[in-house]
Amino acid sequence: MQMMTRKVLLNMELEEDDDEDGDIVLENFDQTIVCPTFGSLENQQDFRTPEFEEFNGKPDSLFFTDGQRRIDFILVYEDESKKENNKKGTNEKQKRKRQAYESNLICHGLQLEATRSVSDDKLVFVKVHAPWEVLCTYAEIMHIKLPLKPNDLKTRSPFGNLNWFTKVLRVNESVIKPEQEFFTAPFEKSRMNDFYILDRDSFFNPATRSRIVYFILSRVKYQVMNNVNKFGINRLVSSGIYKAAFPLHDCRFNYESEDISCPSERYLLFREWAHPRSIYKKQPLDLIRKYYGEKIGIYFAWLGYYTQMLLLAAVVGVACFLYGYLDQDNCTWSKEVCDPDIGGQILMCPQCDRLCPFWRLNITCESSKKLCIFDSFGTLIFAVFMGVWVTLFLEFWKRRQAELEYEWDTVELQQEEQARPEYEAQCNHVVINEITQEEERIPFTACGKCIRVTLCASAVFFWILLIIASVIGIIVYRLSVFIVFSTTLPKNPNGTDPIQKYLTPQMATSITASIISFIIIMILNTIYEKVAIMITNFELPRTQTDYENSLTMKMFLFQFVNYYSSCFYIAFFKGKFVGYPGDPVYLLGKYRNEECDPGGCLLELTTQLTIIMGGKAIWNNIQEVLLPWVMNLIGRYKRVSGSETITPRWEQDYHLQPMGKLGLFYEYLEMIIQFGFVTLFVASFPLAPLLALVNNILEIRVDAWKLTTQFRRMVPEKAQDIGAWQPIMQGIAILAVVTNAMIIAFTSDMIPRLVYYWSFSIPPYGEHTYYTMDGYINNTLSVFNITDFKNTDKENPYIGLGNYTLCRYRDFRNPPGHPQEYKHNIYYWHVIAAKLAFIIVMEHIIYSVKFFISYAIPDVSKSTKSKIKREKYLTQKLLHESHLKDLTKNMGLIAERIGGTVDNSVRPKLE
Repeated sequence: MQMMTRKVLLNMELEEDDDEDGDIVLENFDQTIVCPTFGSLENQQDFRTPEFEEFNGKPDSLFFTDGQRRIDFILVYEDESKKENNKKGTNEKQKRKRQAYESNLICHGLQLEATRSVSDDKLVFVKVHAPWEVLCTYAEIMHIKLPLKPNDLKTRSPFGNLNWFTKVLRVNESVIKPEQEFFTAPFEKSRMNDFYILDRDSFFNPATRSRIVYFILSRVKYQVMNNVNKFGINRLVSSGIYKAAFPLHDCRFNYESEDISCPSERYLLFREWAHPRSIYKKQPLDLIRKYYGEKIGIYFAWLGYYTQMLLLAAVVGVACFLYGYLDQDNCTWSKEVCDPDIGGQILMCPQCDRLCPFWRLNITCESSKKLCIFDSFGTLIFAVFMGVWVTLFLEFWKRRQAELEYEWDTVELQQEEQARPEYEAQCNHVVINEITQEEERIPFTACGKCIRVTLCASAVFFWILLIIASVIGIIVYRLSVFIVFSTTLPKNPNGTDPIQKYLTPQMATSITASIISFIIIMILNTIYEKVAIMITNFELPRTQTDYENSLTMKMFLFQFVNYYSSCFYIAFFKGKFVGYPGDPVYLLGKYRNEECDPGGCLLELTTQLTIIMGGKAIWNNIQEVLLPWVMNLIGRYKRVSGSETITPRWEQDYHLQPMGKLGLFYEYLEMIIQFGFVTLFVASFPLAPLLALVNNILEIRVDAWKLTTQFRRMVPEKAQDIGAWQPIMQGIAILAVVTNAMIIAFTSDMIPRLVYYWSFSIPPYGEHTYYTMDGYINNTLSVFNITDFKNTDKENPYIGLGNYTLCRYRDFRNPPGHPQEYKHNIYYWHVIAAKLAFIIVMEHIIYSVKFFISYAIPDVSKSTKSKIKREKYLTQKLLHESHLKDLTKNMGLIAERIGGTVDNSVRPKLE
């Protein structure tokens, strides 16, 4: 294939006759630019497109047919002439857009080569290569940091004297060799000699090459419609003109490349990171970052650090659980509930207006024993510990993140980030920059920005209200259907009916409500995801980081309400506003408020968390493993030619699953939702950190397996930190202190027990002469006269009544016959005061400790600060010395030409 060059003509445009799709355009360039092209112009229309080349039969080849030029990106399209149901007009328009786009790519300096699929002749693969000059030009435009010289600063091992112990947990350095460290600086073509260029082919690694090429692909125009530019590979893929665009994996995941010059990094990552036998090893973060980019690397660094910190929380949580389990036999109030002479003689009032039976307190014996495990003094200790733990995690993560910023050269990334192509396309307003006093283009004025922000905030607020309305609807359903199940399900006073034994009205209500709630959550999630993307696109953030942060906040607000609403309802609302049997409280004037299960609301909250966390973790892992595997399996069966040994690398990768724009976003969201469960409601479930730890150990390897085996290689992206997820976690940590204090105060019975123990078990309120829990149950159950029921003239509600005239209910009210009967007694007000005092004291203690820890632990360690300053100093010194050498050399040449020499006294001044 011959390489040809020609000069680009000015104002090259091909106009269609009033076509609604707009003008197909070629880029306008300065006349001096030389544009490399392959083959001849098609159809006499000045399009420069690649010639087709035959596959050379090397399945692992990463090069053009000539074996010299590396493939930096792959574009895939379907040949319009071979499409089924061929629509000539539409296909011709798509073909012209694609040809214009490829022609403009060539004019930007990229080199293209096309080849047909070996298994489907309709598919065409366009290989993209960026020559050295293009890489250098755009590396300077993108401010990419590249090596100046090897870094000679000594890095102390973080394990110190424990190297011998941690060696078994680390990646084998003989397999994955440590990366050489360099001093780096933003690349400048004018200072090319200052950079550490041993070999042009290896100076830009594959990830950097792909990032540069994607930068070009995202900004090249292909059409103008109504004076609006249409450009970028993403829009072409979404419109179906191209079927896919992706960088290549360097080899198969289960075999090393046959090319000895290929490092086979994908194979190494699968072997030492994604394989189940490496589940106990630390992650090869440097290789992950090198192969997939900093954005993927920082996610796995954060997930791994979070998992390590969970180990401490899980150990303490299990200890608190074991304390409650071993101490349940000493639980006095549970013994009274189970005692036939105490709990067996207490008749409890019905929990609904009609047809609900009276019941004996001792039927809650088993649930009261389980409640003793979670509602113990150890839970209080664990809640305080978790308030401190979450602060330690966030502060130490900031330090670790700062270390990664230094090691991965992302310290000044925010200054390097370019505007999004979509943002640049809308920059039609010219303003004067206040700093530079130069003209610059912006997409909208300050007034327009305020209007957009207001509309976006209103849309988000509307959807939040919509999910709150759906939650209220589920609550109404629970209240109304409980009566239906109480009426329709078999009732037996002795509880011997098998259906009644396993399917109670409470259970039937909870199961059906959970199913309906799950369906609503999934439907709203699907709709809101599209709405959130539309809102963020309308908001038009400037950079990709701004875009992702804005979308993150919108999605998390919705998911927060969606996932946590049921837990907040059970913890803080259910059973709190029910009145008393003779005067119950009704929701909307019709539905009697739901009471807690016989075991109490804390046990129900624990059950809810167990089901949600366990079920969600199992479902997500199964889905993440099975779905891409099945899709790839189906794709392999559809192929005509099935052997991977004769299929080229680009075709193997094409049949893998695309990661998607929001792939990593959902991984973060899943973990942050879990982080919320671990911290917000941990006072009711001390085993939550253990479940999260087990899930995360599997999650790391499942995500690694997906990336290395089932998904195409993502475009490497830079990232300085985890973005908006950091302030979200900080907000959750602050809220967790309040929720856990309120769970202990209002959901558990810990505060009422303490008040009874210290005040009401002895005179003047109690009958005991010493502090004890004896008599707690009888003291905390109020008395109700059955004749005071308001519906005594209706259908007989006294199922299982016997000869009793009084029933008991959970509240602190005066008995019948009291001057203020059924009003709250003094014990109630003592308990309320104690609960409020406990919340205030606990919050202030934990917040004080959190503030002290945040102040005492700097975000950037002293050693990291020194390294950053030292490297910056040495880099500036290196560049300065190099500049002086060039200046001295140039002065020497000038002096030779004029017949003189440079005065030695001048040299020190220059230096």
